[in-house]
Amino acid sequence: MITFKDIQIKFADFHAIKNLNLQVKEGEFFTFLGPSGCGKTTILRSLVGFIKPSSGQILLSNKDITNVPIEKRGISMVFQSYALFPTMNVYENIAFGMRVKQASKSDVDREVRDIAQKVDLSEGQLGKKVSELSGGQQQRVAIARALVLKPSILALDEPLSNLDAKLRVQLRNELKDLQKKFGITTIYVTHDQEEALTLSDRIAVFNHGIVEQVGTPKEIYNQSKTEFVCNFIGDINKIDPDIIQNSRLKDFIDPQKISYIRNEKVSLSPLPQIKDAVQLKGKIVDQEFYGLYTKYLIEVSGGGLLKTIEKESGLDYNKVGDEIDIYINVNDILQY
Repeated sequence: MITFKDIQIKFADFHAIKNLNLQVKEGEFFTFLGPSGCGKTTILRSLVGFIKPSSGQILLSNKDITNVPIEKRGISMVFQSYALFPTMNVYENIAFGMRVKQASKSDVDREVRDIAQKVDLSEGQLGKKVSELSGGQQQRVAIARALVLKPSILALDEPLSNLDAKLRVQLRNELKDLQKKFGITTIYVTHDQEEALTLSDRIAVFNHGIVEQVGTPKEIYNQSKTEFVCNFIGDINKIDPDIIQNSRLKDFIDPQKISYIRNEKVSLSPLPQIKDAVQLKGKIVDQEFYGLYTKYLIEVSGGGLLKTIEKESGLDYNKVGDEIDIYINVNDILQY
């Protein structure tokens, strides 16, 4: 278990991390999520040992490692740029850490070939220069180099951000499979909400040096505790006060609070099983076709706009100008 206890990190007058208290369970895939400059990479680097906290303690299995040297923490890190050695081949890159630790030649060879096989690097690729590999293959080399040292924790700092969209999706699936295979505690830093939601067991959402919410992906998405988390995670509608005042919504929610609803939870189909469903009238004013689904922008009767996402069925086709009914489950509304 990793415990951050009353951690503060300052750089001159800048307060990068403000009194962080957080626990990561053993074997967990835990993600630090947030926009650029929110402190997520800073706290990761403090865990690895590159940054010393201004105050507080970092505990690993109840042992204080706050002042323990980097090489004695049992943590391996994969950087955003991979930080591979361009003049070395793949085999030498993976073997580097073991050779620094003066492992025997036979141990190095056995472990390098074993880990290469586990991350799907072929025998032929071991002899290639890293510059000859694709971005995805380079990422696997970086992960193999980290895992060959048998760390207790794997730290990953935006490892997919330099890849194209299709490869990113493919490799994040591989990354999750590898983490399950090794059962290693993994700390993952990203600004990408989709990555965080698909990969994580739990997520900590950072904002200006503080953690706004910690929870499972479903909790973060469906039960956002703060307005920042609500807006940062996924696409969402801020419900115009006119929509509330001119409908039955005002009977269910507090009109004085700011209200939100996820786009996909605004339905164009009736919700017969939902007791607290409210029907609204509207007109489609814009649409965007994405293949698997279509996004609609709807002008609600009485004022205000709502966005919705409808899965393509191939049967119904709504178009701009259509007068339609909208259905909302009031329990899906988030208020702050």
